[in-house]
Amino acid sequence: MPRNLDLTALRSFVTVAEAGGVTRAAGFLNLTQSAVSMQLKRLEEALDLQLLDRSARSISITAAGEQLLGYARRMLELNDEALARLTHQEFEGEIVLGVPHDIVYPAIPQVLNRFATDFPRVKVQLQSSYTNNLKSLFAIGKCDLILTTENQPEPGGETLATIPLHWVGAPGGKAWRQRPLRVAFCRDCRFRPGALRALDKAGIAWEMAIESGSDRAVDATISADLAVGAMLEGTEPQLVESIAHGGALPDLAAQQIILYRVQDQGGEALGQLAAMIRQGYAVMQSARVLRCA
Repeated sequence: MPRNLDLTALRSFVTVAEAGGVTRAAGFLNLTQSAVSMQLKRLEEALDLQLLDRSARSISITAAGEQLLGYARRMLELNDEALARLTHQEFEGEIVLGVPHDIVYPAIPQVLNRFATDFPRVKVQLQSSYTNNLKSLFAIGKCDLILTTENQPEPGGETLATIPLHWVGAPGGKAWRQRPLRVAFCRDCRFRPGALRALDKAGIAWEMAIESGSDRAVDATISADLAVGAMLEGTEPQLVESIAHGGALPDLAAQQIILYRVQDQGGEALGQLAAMIRQGYAVMQSARVLRCA
């Protein structure tokens, strides 16, 4: 007699694989860590296979787990598609979400994927820009919900996380040793004024290596070891890393990730999107604390 795989357990397995651990996956699934672990154990027992390697500090997927992962994703996609098409969906419409480019990753893609599953008829339009511009758009009703990077929230704002701001450069680079220090920031970068003030206060001469409105141009300049910049911990693009300067550069103020949403509008869908974003950053903040412990 054919056996059936547990879709709930498969969803937990896929989420653990994508989130990189049981703790983060439990946050995204809104389950306890023990519940996710139990589902994974039942799945392994049903298949009589070891899907996860738990011998190291971080969980990794075994060869059998990698093979199952492709099937599991296809099964869940088909399940979710069938439910979306055959079940009456009460919520529909459009939500405009504004997010600064430097905090889109890693939380927002997972949030949007989960929201699309729960509200398939609600279109989320992602507006990526600088904090000042997003706040202007929000003020005139062009965005329903925005995230910002600020030192503290303004009235109506809700702090989701506090993340260290640090100096970044090319891996193994030497640009941070040069004087005057060559720095790279976009013209409208929120971190630029504070970083330059910190250098001035420390008595470190500096010069701007690039004048551009393009984040990619700034990232390329930094990764080429032509300058240094400042980014939030955990948001660094490839070929850029935090500088271990040993006190040669001044400390930078931590930044708060702040949520603003329209009040008494948007209904349950907007409220659920805001809740998912809160949860995403709570998981991200918890993971950062564990790394630092």
